[in-house]
Amino acid sequence: MLDATLKTQLQTYLGMLRQPIQLIASLDDSDTGTEMRNLLNDIVSLSDKVTLDTTGNDARKPSFVVARAGETQGVRFAGLPLGHEFTSLVLALLWTGGHPPKVDADVIDAIKALDGDFSFEVYMSLSCHNCPDVVQALSLMAIFNPKVKTVVIEGGAFQQEVNDREIMAVPMVFLNGKVFGSGRMTVEEIVAKLDTNSGDREAAKLSAKDAFDVLIVGGGPAGAAAAVYAARKGIRVGVAAERFGGQTNDTMAIENYISVLETDGPKFAAALEAQVRHYEVDIMNLQRADKIVPATETGGLVAVHMANGGVLKARSVILSTGARWRNVNVPGEQEYKNKGVAYCPHCDGPLFKGKRVAVIGGGNSGVEAAIDLAGVVAHVTLIEFADALKADAVLVSKLKSLPNVEIHVNAQTTEITGAHGKVNGLGYKDRVTGAIHQVALEGVFVQIGLVPNTEFLKGTVELSRFGEIVVDAKGHTNVPGVFAAGDCTTVPYKQIVIAAGDGSKAALSAFDYLIRQPVVAVASAAEAAMA
Repeated sequence: MLDATLKTQLQTYLGMLRQPIQLIASLDDSDTGTEMRNLLNDIVSLSDKVTLDTTGNDARKPSFVVARAGETQGVRFAGLPLGHEFTSLVLALLWTGGHPPKVDADVIDAIKALDGDFSFEVYMSLSCHNCPDVVQALSLMAIFNPKVKTVVIEGGAFQQEVNDREIMAVPMVFLNGKVFGSGRMTVEEIVAKLDTNSGDREAAKLSAKDAFDVLIVGGGPAGAAAAVYAARKGIRVGVAAERFGGQTNDTMAIENYISVLETDGPKFAAALEAQVRHYEVDIMNLQRADKIVPATETGGLVAVHMANGGVLKARSVILSTGARWRNVNVPGEQEYKNKGVAYCPHCDGPLFKGKRVAVIGGGNSGVEAAIDLAGVVAHVTLIEFADALKADAVLVSKLKSLPNVEIHVNAQTTEITGAHGKVNGLGYKDRVTGAIHQVALEGVFVQIGLVPNTEFLKGTVELSRFGEIVVDAKGHTNVPGVFAAGDCTTVPYKQIVIAAGDGSKAALSAFDYLIRQPVVAVASAAEAAMA
């Protein structure tokens, strides 16, 4: 089942097992069942700490449980965890076998403290690059808390379940039979959602922190580069981010970052965080800024108010909040989100195999999405508002060569229609003739660019008419001590390499600003509380 290279790598990993584990399989005579049997036999052959029991009788066949020796509960994989999920399988084996996860101790403590009955089912596809984070988070929870049960379901192997539950986007998570969430989620996010008191505790912890020399708001390429450059100056640096890596987490292939021939978004995001942690930067994940108060109003420090009520203080701030997918803002988009309306062709494309879909957007992202989808779905209709596709010529040429693609330019999307809770069509207006057209389909992929995450800055920092933070050549905003970098700014060309350069430049500007300020003794939060 596994090739020689994978076997060698897996054998090395299995050598890290500290205690015996068993694989309890519920198999059938399907092709997937045969492949699963071969996979499990391969795993068992590579370590004397792993045994196989094929007498399982779970309702989902084929499936298997990874459990500690002598136990029957653990992480269940229904279908083959290969592709992007092979790493999830390896981690489940290691964690079950006693190898410690690379997760903060307080996260493990929070998992162990969860009290209740938590039965999770997570549907994934093998081509989804967002799914492993969710699968690994829920696997970790099941391994460290016996009150958590996790089943990982490969949608392609259980297509009837996918259809019955009307799953049209992955990862899709059910808790105790009801929808819990969809899209990428970290273990911290999931635990926080289950632990309703965690927000207040986190807010208090943030407010108690000493003031930073440089506080970076946002953890994408710009924020990560800013953190590294600032930390190397030997000053106190913090990063408050909703999710480290930002939009790179949703990027499949990265082939234009200089010196890195090819990687994918999640790997790139993980590498960013690892380098920042190397410099002992205080990383505060799952944190969304709600308001910023300039130093001129606080008497010396910039105050960043977070959505959970916590307040962080700093001598200087670098805003690198990035951007998010732009909505098409037509009737039906919100109603049918994750019910046919999608934003990630790599993640959700396989769910539309053999069906008809539309792609809205004729830039590089839209054309790349259409090319990708054309290899999976029955037919792709590309809708572009302008009078010509804006993508690179080589992509446009490739798209036009595909037999199952139809292109409409000068086309304004007017609505997304549906029935019985699912998308069934798209309406568009011909901008030349004014004629209204209706396209019957099952899925719509929106690929029309990005919106800067700057709403919380209105009235404080100068923004352009597009909502971008106005910066000069050195990353200064109009507020003293506040800098900005990356996709949230007016700097042209929203690219990873440009954002990283911007972040580095903003950090150098912030340091230059700090060394020119008078020396002021700043009491720590603990000292202030005791005063």
